[in-house]
Formats: sequence, structure tokens, C-alpha cells
Amino acid sequence: MKQVEFFFDLGSPASYLASTQLPKLCDEAGAVLVHRPMLLGGVFQATGNASPMQIPAKGKYVFDDLQRHARRYGVPFVYNTFFPINTLLLMRAAVALQLRQPDRFPAYVDAVFQAIWVDGRDMNDGSVVAAVVQRIGLDPASVMAAVTDPLVKTTLKSTTDEAVARGVFGAPTMFVGAQMFFGQDRLDYLREVLAAA
Repeated sequence: MKQVEFFFDLGSPASYLASTQLPKLCDEAGAVLVHRPMLLGGVFQATGNASPMQIPAKGKYVFDDLQRHARRYGVPFVYNTFFPINTLLLMRAAVALQLRQPDRFPAYVDAVFQAIWVDGRDMNDGSVVAAVVQRIGLDPASVMAAVTDPLVKTTLKSTTDEAVARGVFGAPTMFVGAQMFFGQDRLDYLREVLAAA
């Protein structure tokens, strides 16, 4: 069975845009979409890369370009004034749900992406995170307790380390087998590879 590994971080606007397109793309190609939560800050640290937002002119261009893609995809997208978001706890929570409640994982990912990149919420604020989690029927206290689980911590770290070892330097990054595709603007290439597989 064909599969697409989707290495992502919830604080990445390009990961959000990719997440709006990948399910349909994979369905049409008869491929399984495998979510691989990683910590983008850890990837940057390991690779010497940095957010394009650290260069003002590049940051402005990138966000303008993301807006163009959002319009092309027909999805909402706003610049989050609280960006950058420290996603360590958010990504640990994603891993915890993927490990313990995989049926709730998609709703969590969608809700956090929406909170950051559609609603412009401050997901650095624990009370805001709690409200978002509660709105999708999860217990905030249980989710926050799960982020301290050593297995959750080591799983996020090992996935991030694996991503770096495989050549990942940013988010989102998709793999079809050994072929790597960086950026939500490379989905056409991904589609072509899946069609030929």
C-alpha cells in the first residue's frame, strides 16, 4: 500500500496548509496518510536552519505567498499576531493522543491548526489551549498530564531525530518511500510520484 509520511509541526503555517490538502490528495491516489508529529524547533537546532520570519523581507514574502496558496486551495488563513508559537506542549499533546487515543488525534490536530491559523488564537496561553481542547470533547487536565509522560517525550524526540537523520530541515516535509518533498507548495510533485507508484 502506498503511503505518505507527513512530518509536521502545528506552529508551521505551511504545515497547516498542507494538512488541508493531503487527505484528499492521498485518497485520490489510493495512499495512506501517516502523520509524523515532530518538533520544528528541534529540527532547526539540529540542522542550523531558522524560520524565514527571522529575515523581515523574506518573512513578509513567505506570508504573502502562503495567502496566495490559501486562496488557491479555498481555505481560510490568517497571520497569527502571536507567532511564533512555542509548540513543545502542543506537539507532545499530539503525540500523546496519537499513542493513547488515536481516534481523537485528527480532531485535535485540526482544532489546533484552526485555532492558530484561522482564528488567530494565542496558543502560548495555557487557558486558551485548555478551551480549544475542551471544545473538541477532551479533558484539558488529562491532556496536559499526558505531556509529562516520558514515553510521549521520547517519542516526540525520536521522531524529530529520525526526521533530521532522513534529511528534514523544515516543515512540512513529506516522504513517499525514500523520496522527500519539502513544503506545501510541492504537493503537485507528490501527486505525480503517487500516480506513478
